[in-house]
Amino acid sequence: MDKEALFQARTNPNFLKYLEETRVNSMKAGDIGLMYETLDSMLILDLDEENIHKLYEQILKTSFENVEKIIGNNEKLKLEGDNLLYVRALFEHAVEKWSYDNFDGAKELFFVIANIIDDEILEKSLNILIVFLSSKIQIDDFYDTRVDLDSNIDDEKYGYFITNFRFDKQEFLNENKNILETEYKNLKHLLGN
Repeated sequence: MDKEALFQARTNPNFLKYLEETRVNSMKAGDIGLMYETLDSMLILDLDEENIHKLYEQILKTSFENVEKIIGNNEKLKLEGDNLLYVRALFEHAVEKWSYDNFDGAKELFFVIANIIDDEILEKSLNILIVFLSSKIQIDDFYDTRVDLDSNIDDEKYGYFITNFRFDKQEFLNENKNILETEYKNLKHLLGN
């Protein structure tokens, strides 16, 4: 979207009214897809922060509630449909914690996600993040030095996550196996086992 199109959208009262109605209705319905669609539009248009925050809180609440039901049925989350968006919400929440230097909170959430998903690529990437969080690396330093920002994403579903690094993932996990085992031992209580 160019600057002119952004300006037009930001100043079009009919569109803004539609967006607000969609925000409210998506929250009432608990429609994660529509909530994210609305959130993404509001962020692009740089609209009211308070409404964005309320919508994001509802996305998190909806995601946590639905994930709890899914794992309560002893199922794992595949990265498809609404489950992909639930995992996205949890992942973004963990990144948010990391951005505020809440290393343990981020690590705990990444650990939980790694253990409730059915996806080898993302699970491996989450384990890498857990290793880095154990060293309390700041998120900006991590992005600048460890994430391959120029690589192409093989599958669109991974676009919400950090899955491309400047090193071989399996080699890194092999080299840091002891750290990861210690972290898993320390965090396993989070799974209720």
